[in-house]
Amino acid sequence: MLILKMENCRKKSISYSEHKTVTTGLSALSFNNVKCNINRTDLKKILFKTPNGKKTALCLSAKKKQTPGGITNDRYIPNRVVSNMEIGYHLLHSKNSQDEDRENHVDQVKRKLINETCNGVSERAKVLNLHNKNEWENSEKSAHYLNSLVNSVKKNTKRYISPTPDRILDAPDFRNDFYLNLIDWSCSNNLAVALDQHLFLWSAGTGEISQLFGMDEESPDYICSTSWQPDKGNIIAVGNSKNTVELWDAETQTCLRQMRSQKSRVGSLSWNNFILTSGSRSGEIHHHDVRVAQHHVGTLKMHEQEVCGLKWSSNGRHLASGGNDNLALVWDANYSIETSQPLHVFREHTAAVKAIAWCPWQNNLLATGGGSSDGHIKLWNANSGNLIQSIDSMSQISSLLWSKHYKELISSHGYSTNQLTVWRYPDMTPIADLIGHQSRVLMMSMSPDGEMVASIGADETIRLWRCFAVDEKLKKSKDLSIIKNKSYTALSRCIR
Repeated sequence: MLILKMENCRKKSISYSEHKTVTTGLSALSFNNVKCNINRTDLKKILFKTPNGKKTALCLSAKKKQTPGGITNDRYIPNRVVSNMEIGYHLLHSKNSQDEDRENHVDQVKRKLINETCNGVSERAKVLNLHNKNEWENSEKSAHYLNSLVNSVKKNTKRYISPTPDRILDAPDFRNDFYLNLIDWSCSNNLAVALDQHLFLWSAGTGEISQLFGMDEESPDYICSTSWQPDKGNIIAVGNSKNTVELWDAETQTCLRQMRSQKSRVGSLSWNNFILTSGSRSGEIHHHDVRVAQHHVGTLKMHEQEVCGLKWSSNGRHLASGGNDNLALVWDANYSIETSQPLHVFREHTAAVKAIAWCPWQNNLLATGGGSSDGHIKLWNANSGNLIQSIDSMSQISSLLWSKHYKELISSHGYSTNQLTVWRYPDMTPIADLIGHQSRVLMMSMSPDGEMVASIGADETIRLWRCFAVDEKLKKSKDLSIIKNKSYTALSRCIR
C-alpha cells in the first residue's frame, strides 16, 4: 500500500532527493525546499495503520528510530527571510553613535567646569577684542598654565614650616572685639596696631615703636579699624566709634582730613586706588573719594547688621563684604550709584562673615570664613557666583590670607583651637597648625614681601610667624623672570 502511494506521488511530478525530509502540516509537505501541495484527504491516505490498529506517521528513513538516552545537541538555523538585516545594522550603529555623543557631552561639561573653576571664563566670553586685555585674560590662564597647575598638584613635596613664632610683641589694652579690624601691615614695612584709643606703629626693619596719635582719654571713644593705602606707605585710614574716618600721614604724624558719613562706628576699611570704602555697624557701606572735598560718592545698602569684613579685589573690579547677618556679598565697582542690588548674595554661612580674602593670582577667586557656629571656609567664583569648595575647620574663623609664593591659604581661628592653619590649594588639605596664642586669634596681616604673617589675639600678644619664607634660589629665578618681562614690555612699547 505504501508503494502504491509513492508511485501516485511520482505521477504528480514530485522529485525526491537522497536525504528526504517530510514535514506534516495542514495542507503541505516539503522535501529539501521543494513543496508538494496535497489536500487533506491525500494526507490521511499517507498515514497507515499498524497491526494494533494505531495510526503511525510516515517515516522514510531506513534506520529505526532510537529513543533519546540523554542530552542531545542540535544546531539552530535562523530564518533570514523574516529577519530585516538592514534595520538591525542601522540600530547597531546608531547605538554606538549615541554612546559617542554621550561621551562627547560629558567631555564638554568637564572642560567647561575646569575652565570656569580655574579660569573663571565662560563660553560667552569674547574671542576677539579690539581693546587691551584685562588682567584676568592674561597668558597665565592658558592651557599651558592649566597643565602646570595640574603638575604642581601632583608634586606632593613637603616643606618645613616653623611651629614657633619668629617674634612676640606685647599689645596691652587690645580690644577683644571680634567685629573690629585693628591691625594692618603697610608696603613700607610698618605694622599699625590700634590699642583702644591709641595707634602705634612698629617698624619691622628697625624694630622701633612709635605712637602715631591718641584720642581723648576722658571720652569713651576708641579706634575701630585701620587700613594703609596700598600704593603709598605713609597714608593710613583710621575708623573710630565717633562715626568718623580719619586720614593720617605717618611720616609727618599729622591728620590730613576727617570724613564723616556713617551713622555708627566704622569697623572695616578697604582701599581701591583713591577710593576708600568703609563699613559701619548700621550695615551701610560708603565710598569716599579722598581727592575731592565732597568725599562721599556712593552708598551700598544690603546688610542688616554690622559690616565686619570688607575687601576690594586686586584688579579693583569687585568689592566683597561680610556682615553679622551671615551674608557675604559681591558688589560691582560702581561708586556713583546708590544701590541695594549686589552682583551675588552668598547665604551659605550660618555665622558672621568677617574673614574675606581675594586670591592674588586669580582675581575671580574669593575665600570667606564663618564665625563660631559655622567654621567653614568657602571658595567662590566671583564671576559666576558658584560655590567651588567648602571646608569645615571646626573652629571660629576670624581672618584669611593668601600666599602668592606657595599658592596656599592661611586662616586664623578663635574658639576652640586659638591657632593658625596653613592650607594647600586647591585640594585644601591642612599643612601646618601654628599654635601659641592663649586666647582666640582676632586678626592677621601679611608683610609686604609675603613671607611673614602677624597675628593678634585676645591674649594681648602679637606673634610674627615666618610661615611663607621663600628659598633664595627660587627668589632669584623669579626676580630674573620679572626683569625679562619688564624689558620685553619696554621694548614692545618702543616699536611703532
